[in-house]
Amino acid sequence: MSDPTPHPGIVLVPRAAQRRVRWKNDGGWTTELAVWPEGASEFDWRVSVAEVDADCTFSHFPGVDRSILVLAGAGFDLHVDGEAPAHLRLGGPAHAFSGDRSATCTLAGGPTRDFNVMSRRGRVRHALARSQAPTTLERRPGLTWVVYVAAGETTIAGLTAAAGDCVILSKDVPGDMSPVTLAGDLVLVRLEDA
Repeated sequence: MSDPTPHPGIVLVPRAAQRRVRWKNDGGWTTELAVWPEGASEFDWRVSVAEVDADCTFSHFPGVDRSILVLAGAGFDLHVDGEAPAHLRLGGPAHAFSGDRSATCTLAGGPTRDFNVMSRRGRVRHALARSQAPTTLERRPGLTWVVYVAAGETTIAGLTAAAGDCVILSKDVPGDMSPVTLAGDLVLVRLEDA
């Protein structure tokens, strides 16, 4: 995540710079929006978007907490070992589950695009939500925000981000940590040191 912006601690990751990677279980592809630490063999957190075109098995990620929400399409039923099925649909809330458990999904009626957050248990806690109302994000040491523009565009601290772009508000920047207000069709990821 190089910082192509003149705003310390605020990084714009344009759609064109995002990385497409094979699923860990070779069952599909995901577009990686952000990962920390960069280039490490084991991430503390990772944020991505996946295209689900068929029923599938999710990769195992031991020691990782996961959350998922539907961005577009009919949605799917998520079957996590030991839990009642979760019915994920467009406009519905995110669903959290453990990467330690086996998980499969059954499409509800066609291809679906979903948003995923994974955080290493004991290192980082996360929360995931979609917002279409004006929002103010608090800023302080130990708290990182990842903002994904689901549709349209938004402006964050003078930066304009378009649909598919991602903006990271870093946790460890000296200087201005004043709250940031933004609006648009956004996915908000809160990542806090455990």
